[in-house]
Amino acid sequence: MLLLMKADFTESPNSNGMSDSLEKTGSFIERHGTDVLRFSLAVVFFWFGFLKFFGESSPAEEIASRTIEVISFGLLKSDIAMPLLAVIECSIGIGLILKNLMRFAVPLLYFQMAGAILPLVIFPIETWDRPFVPTLLGQYIIKNCVLISAAIVLGVVAKGGELITDPSLAQDAKEIEEEKVEKNND
Repeated sequence: MLLLMKADFTESPNSNGMSDSLEKTGSFIERHGTDVLRFSLAVVFFWFGFLKFFGESSPAEEIASRTIEVISFGLLKSDIAMPLLAVIECSIGIGLILKNLMRFAVPLLYFQMAGAILPLVIFPIETWDRPFVPTLLGQYIIKNCVLISAAIVLGVVAKGGELITDPSLAQDAKEIEEEKVEKNND
């Protein structure tokens, strides 16, 4: 599995040295982009999970506990659900920080995110003002799509995928992957 990043940060030099700074920025992104993504996602999950250990510290606590109660058919009340969710979210954060645990953290993140977006469906009065117009709570939940997208990228990296930053190599790799897909479909 390859993660393709097509970027050319080299521009013709200009009098203010802008191309040097773009080149340095591009080089940094190439070397550390997925680590920055992994670390920032880890911080968000650990931080928000940690807040759930302390009652009423998390703005999402009420909707999260109600969602868990509904999907567990009333078996998990908030006094159990919130500490459990806190452990799950902190575990995701720790698993993302410790790179060798990403293969466990990413699927756990997908599981948690599936529950996190459910209020859009099971509590529409609280999450939608009208069709395609979410409430503030709905917007908060919809932004989880960004976290899911980041997890997809990290999932590829966890399985050994790498960024290919050279545009010509990226194109070659893309063609090889497309050929593999075509052979598998035949």
